[in-house]
Amino acid sequence: MDHEPDRRAFIGAAAAVAGGLTLAPESAMGQPKGANAGAYALPADLSAHNALSLVLGRAGDKSVTANLVAADRLEAFIEYGTEAGKYALKTPPTALAPGQPVEVAIPDLRPGTRYFYRLNFRRPGDAAFNARAECQFHTQRKPGDTFTFCVQGDSHPERPQMSEPNLYARTLQRAAADRPDLYFCMGDDFSVNKVRAVNAESLTAPYLLQRPFLSLVAQFASLYLVNGNHEQASLFNFNQKGELHDVAVGVQTARNKLFPMPAAEGIYTGDARAFRGIGLLRDYFAWTWGDALFVVLDNYWHSPAQVDTGFPGGAGKREDKPKNRDWWDITLGDDQYRWFKRTLEGSKAKFKFVFAHHVLGSGRGGVEMSEFCEWGGKPRGKGAGGDFKTKRPGWELPVHQLMAKHGVGVFFQGHDHLYARQERDGVVYQEVPLPADHLYATHNEDAYTSGTKRANSGYLRVTVSPDEAKVEYVRCWLPKDETATQKTGDIAHSYTVKARS
Repeated sequence: MDHEPDRRAFIGAAAAVAGGLTLAPESAMGQPKGANAGAYALPADLSAHNALSLVLGRAGDKSVTANLVAADRLEAFIEYGTEAGKYALKTPPTALAPGQPVEVAIPDLRPGTRYFYRLNFRRPGDAAFNARAECQFHTQRKPGDTFTFCVQGDSHPERPQMSEPNLYARTLQRAAADRPDLYFCMGDDFSVNKVRAVNAESLTAPYLLQRPFLSLVAQFASLYLVNGNHEQASLFNFNQKGELHDVAVGVQTARNKLFPMPAAEGIYTGDARAFRGIGLLRDYFAWTWGDALFVVLDNYWHSPAQVDTGFPGGAGKREDKPKNRDWWDITLGDDQYRWFKRTLEGSKAKFKFVFAHHVLGSGRGGVEMSEFCEWGGKPRGKGAGGDFKTKRPGWELPVHQLMAKHGVGVFFQGHDHLYARQERDGVVYQEVPLPADHLYATHNEDAYTSGTKRANSGYLRVTVSPDEAKVEYVRCWLPKDETATQKTGDIAHSYTVKARS
């Protein structure tokens, strides 16, 4: 089988190296044109999503938000209703400027209801609107409902050795076919480590690159992003002067403008602190959907110490990890921990799912890392000392023990680039596979000394019913790599998590 990596340039990184952003001009229904044609891009038959992308987010009991980005100047509106093909309601027409995100609120919806909708658009001055194919979304599920959500691992489009755009699109389309209510990205989807000239345009480029890809699934599912280490969105960077501070502000601002993330509003609780130059971080948040509690944690915005790899900087130095660090310095922070504890204590949900980029935000492994420092209580590293009570005064329990006490069923993480399922004290530690690795490798498998491991690529599909949640690893392949025994849609591994009373 031919697994030679595709060496096409990464459009976001290429634009960043030049110190700016180039958005390829498109006709409303056309194909990519100009200098960026042939770069890391959608397959040609999906290029309409380059011209106009729609991403759903912040789904609630009575509303959902659609974020629109167009390559050309357009007018658009959304028509919607509760029956397929029948649209009794519509949003007012909205003007779209090239490359500028616009949020369109769809309000006054019914709780626990599936809606069907169409996106309509035209160039200013045209008589008629063009209509996209019908899509759908769901408002907050009621207890007892059965529903599906999906999870992808690190897409890393800046790394041609583990990210192929045609496979990425194929994975997202396959996930969209499951019609999930919710879709989670586990971080390292928007790396800025190849940026040389730091400015708003270069830091926005990786977020714009992902728009047409993620819209393949996020036109059906409310999207939720988890910050990874390569996004460089961190308190450590924010607290520095000059370039590092600008990077932290720029990437978090781009993320929140181009993707509608929740804050403490409506059905959501979360981080209520505003940061200068950013506003609300929208970094950690929680909500209940059907019989499940969902909690998204942030490993990086509340740790004064550098957690993982640092920003290389304009000179393009090699990625820098802290040397001889004290792992106790890495933290979720007092505010996030207390909120997390209150959230778990106050939930009566049958299922509790927690998402973060990685245990402690760094290192390799799942349960192997869960024993250490604020996560498990044991010191880590040569010469390390101290204990949990003295290092984390006021914290009731380490994070793992807190999750075990309050019945967390699955902790989802990325960072390690493989599928790995482990369990400790009733908590499943689930490493999520890469969605676009055309070499189908099993990276970092030696870090996992127990559990079930599988090679890339694909995504996780989780079906939640009143009695159990079924987790399935759905494999995805490029057409040239499919055989009678390996086809897109095959289930490589599955297991169930029983409901807790």
